[in-house]
Amino acid sequence: MKKSVLIISTLLIGILLVIPSCDDNGRSLGDIYISIATVVSEKENDAYFLLLDDGTRLWPTEGNVKYPANENQRVFLNYTLLGHTSWSSTNKDYDIKVNDIWNILTKQAIELNAINEDSIGNDPVRIKDIWIGGDYLNVSFLFNYGGVKPHLINLVENTLSSGASADAIDLEFRHNAFESTQTKLYEGFVCFDLKPFRKDNASSVNLSIKARGWNGEITYEMVYRYDQSVAEKTNRTVTPVISSSEYY
Repeated sequence: MKKSVLIISTLLIGILLVIPSCDDNGRSLGDIYISIATVVSEKENDAYFLLLDDGTRLWPTEGNVKYPANENQRVFLNYTLLGHTSWSSTNKDYDIKVNDIWNILTKQAIELNAINEDSIGNDPVRIKDIWIGGDYLNVSFLFNYGGVKPHLINLVENTLSSGASADAIDLEFRHNAFESTQTKLYEGFVCFDLKPFRKDNASSVNLSIKARGWNGEITYEMVYRYDQSVAEKTNRTVTPVISSSEYY
């Protein structure tokens, strides 16, 4: 199985830096926003836009950042709003200047089975924040790292478990440290595509997500809704139903 390199990043969401110099609408041309977005390719002309989890579409029209757009790639986006896109009939489209852009580790969930069980691993992590937004499960977490070998992060559907939930899809957040030294605490961020879990003739699915912490296991019960607008689908409310001390 191909190993994915974990991207270590500091999560910066909702930061606004105000620098004087305003346009005719009173918006500072130095205002800098940092958001999570999904790349959407425009195949006809090799262009792309960036979709925020609330449904806002950002169209890069300025900036010197060279970015090879990959469909459905999740990113941290540093940008400046330039105003509403002239051709759009809605208030959800903006022209932006891209100041910088960083790829987020973006993955599909996989099936845990007898073949890959040993390589998936089950080393502990600490979940800082976990929520559904933009059809993705977004996870900010802490882990111990020695700086020698990249760790492996996955979201798995455990087909080996005998204790399946009656009304939820059972998932596990898995970490393989490959027996590396654990000398320093790092922060990681990853997004998992939830669209494959949609069911026909249903408007939502329940998710039961387990994660192994340093002092035990914790389970999050969440609802993935996909029949609503993008803004309504964003849900940061999670309920841990099995918990133990998660302090390190």
